[in-house]
Amino acid sequence: MNSSIPWIEQAPEIASTLPSKYFYDEKIYEQEKLDIFLNGWQLVGHKSELFQFGQYVVTELFEQSVITACAKDGSVNSFHNVCQHRGNRLVNERRGKNKGMFVCGYHRWCYESDGKLRGAPRSERMVEFELSDIRCPAVRTEEHFGFYFINLDSAAPAMAELFPGANESIMKTYPDLMNLKLIEEQEVIVPANWKVIMDNSIEGYHFSLSGPCHIELGRLIDFSGYQLHANDKWWTYIAPTDLSVRDPYGVTLNDEPDPNDQFFNIGLWPNNTFYHFPFSKFFATFVMIPTGPEESLLRFGYYSAHDPLPEVTTASMKWMNEALGPEDIELNITVQKGLRSMGYDQGRYMIDADRSNESEHLVHHFHTLVYKALHKIP
Repeated sequence: MNSSIPWIEQAPEIASTLPSKYFYDEKIYEQEKLDIFLNGWQLVGHKSELFQFGQYVVTELFEQSVITACAKDGSVNSFHNVCQHRGNRLVNERRGKNKGMFVCGYHRWCYESDGKLRGAPRSERMVEFELSDIRCPAVRTEEHFGFYFINLDSAAPAMAELFPGANESIMKTYPDLMNLKLIEEQEVIVPANWKVIMDNSIEGYHFSLSGPCHIELGRLIDFSGYQLHANDKWWTYIAPTDLSVRDPYGVTLNDEPDPNDQFFNIGLWPNNTFYHFPFSKFFATFVMIPTGPEESLLRFGYYSAHDPLPEVTTASMKWMNEALGPEDIELNITVQKGLRSMGYDQGRYMIDADRSNESEHLVHHFHTLVYKALHKIP
């Protein structure tokens, strides 16, 4: 490793990894808030969670909280989750359904599903007080491949501009996206930096090396066909399903599997992942939300177009939650501990010229996006 060459100028094949401080330094974490997350697109939920009047989902990011709600005319709007009277939070639950009205629990100020003030007790007695002049500030909202996203920066590039081709890629792979329904959502707090967790998810180098669940995942796919591609602000890692497997997740398959089935993953900068596991018949979301320099909230959303759920779907979700997920989390925790060691600062990316199924080129690509954002490099 040649430390005399600036990190960003090192060729990936011989590059050293990001210095350890990028994964625990308080100042870097505070800078990430401003330069990566508060101007980045954040997943809210699927269209099926926001298609009926009164449905809403609350998204929290650091100190910010945003309500996304379905109005009477079917439009979906997002606005800051804060009463414009004295700053009280309007909603504390993650999602719900009301009659199109958000009522502050402090002084009963009432807001419509687009954040406009509908009523305020005693306001008729106030001088120069017009309900129409007051609203919870709007937050930018976009729909992409059947999911809603928000961005706290009104000047941020549109998703189509940031992620050209991502919509087509995911719709081609999973054409049933519009018919999905939320099955369940799981949240886990992990004592590790969000980038440690992302790094673990975007390389296949550890599949056959790190634990029994990863070996089992490798058994379900044609690992020789595993491909990892970077597309600037979005990336994919995809492998064909091994269709000869007849007992995935401990379930005996009675039907012939879909010949187009894949282990499919797509990531959207900075922290959104969408994936489908082999044979699972579910589509899932995975969001890494930093809650501190060395702590992250992991949110897993499971969706399916099947009703009732196939046995293999419930079995694969259980395997994710109780087997593979905990194995990954343990790796995240031990890496975070190691990054604090006085005996380590930088390592070496395992990147080969062919960008093979075991190459860590996506990790390097992701770190490059982080570095450029923090150092304001175009």
